[in-house]
Amino acid sequence: MNTIAEKRRPSELSRAQARTGYLFVMPATVLYMTFVIAPVVVTSILAFAYYDPMLGSQWVGFDNFVQFFTDRRSLQILWNTLRFALFAVTFNVSIGLILALALNRVMPSWLLYLFRLAFFLPVIIAAAFVSIVWGYFYGDDLGVINYYIRLLGLPGVRWLTDANQAMTSIIIMDVWKNTGFFMIVFIAALQGVPKNIIEAAVMDGTSAWRQFFRITLPYISPVVFFCIVYASIGALQVFESIVILTQGGPGDSTRSLSILIVEEGFGSFQIGYAASISVVMTIIILIITAIQQFLSRRWVQQ
Repeated sequence: MNTIAEKRRPSELSRAQARTGYLFVMPATVLYMTFVIAPVVVTSILAFAYYDPMLGSQWVGFDNFVQFFTDRRSLQILWNTLRFALFAVTFNVSIGLILALALNRVMPSWLLYLFRLAFFLPVIIAAAFVSIVWGYFYGDDLGVINYYIRLLGLPGVRWLTDANQAMTSIIIMDVWKNTGFFMIVFIAALQGVPKNIIEAAVMDGTSAWRQFFRITLPYISPVVFFCIVYASIGALQVFESIVILTQGGPGDSTRSLSILIVEEGFGSFQIGYAASISVVMTIIILIITAIQQFLSRRWVQQ
């Protein structure tokens, strides 16, 4: 019995290797607990409290959430965020896929690299710089776009100062900046589609549309859903581009949940209310991601 117990007991070498592994993992674990888990826990607690930096905190239960879902302004801002996410995700993913299909063909290598660089370059530029440049493009009087519109004899468009146009302008800029990332991802996915199946379909006289929907799309469907989830999470947290271009205006027509959190937390010092909005936004992201994951089990080809 003692012999069997000794055999099951880890050797000194195994214990030393385990201690070494724990030591290597410990710094990352401490950083993750400090800068991710701890803020999440604190935010979740503050969401149910009224917190004043000078007077301390007071437990208020679900009052912060009730205030959010009964305030017409906050609901308008929630709708702005969802609307931006819907259009930004749709156009980013679809245009990225179209560009990938256009570039996934035989052409001179230098021309291929030139196109890829041209479309991908905006991705590596900071969103703040892109927003500043597009602010000059969208100017009412001195904007580049309106300059050429007026050359055609048409009236200028109030891209950022009209409540009906401002959100569309931000979506256009977001698509211009981010669609190159999804293009590169889709190009990598398209190169993994078996060439022999495509060649057999061509020999059978299958149309290009049928090839795409019956062969190409099922093969790259996991990548498509990854791009949708990735784009959705980013779009629901939109912040810099709106702050720089419109500051959330005109009125609240382009204000997002992220901007509202900053304004309530650091402008009005409603820390508890800002924390509750953060929790709501997190839950919305989790719900949308869960729905997408559920749909992917039915539509994604494994």
